Amino acid sequence: MIYQSKVELARVTIEKMVREGRVLVVKEAEVPPAWREMGACFVTLKKENKLRGCIGSIEAQRPLYQDIIDNAMAAAIHDWRFAPVTESELAELVIEVSVLTKPQPCRPATPEALLRDLGNQKPGLIVEKEGQRAVFLPQVWEELPEPEQFLSHLCLKAGLPGEAWRAGMQFSTFQVTIEK
Repeated sequence: MIYQSKVELARVTIEKMVREGRVLVVKEAEVPPAWREMGACFVTLKKENKLRGCIGSIEAQRPLYQDIIDNAMAAAIHDWRFAPVTESELAELVIEVSVLTKPQPCRPATPEALLRDLGNQKPGLIVEKEGQRAVFLPQVWEELPEPEQFLSHLCLKAGLPGEAWRAGMQFSTFQVTIEK
């Protein structure tokens, strides 16, 4: 089989795992050459317009097609926030594949500058402090449009106080190419 879209690859992966309990094996010749390059992605599952699973890689560690396969399986069966996807849910799943650019360090001069820059650019964001780390895709701006709110929720996701972003935190930004 030749895969034409990243979403198709993710869907076939999830269906094989859920229906047969088996991992999809794909040969390089079955995917476009660009997908054979190192790449990082997130696979997001939604059901009835609500999050049903989301797992991904922040930095490229394997060919993009393999990252799609691994993250699709993980989003469907290993996202700790949800029970594994069942066969009866497969037809209802909406799948989104977000391919990340390489994260770039962001060193704002002040908390106010950070808020301004994030509000203007609305990038994906990685926060790190005291060994804790969390990431939000740029799509999260749709749900949390205010920069301070976005940062506070991201800090909480990392297991830190909501105000932790104000001092001593490392930031990295990235963009995504989304396929639905």
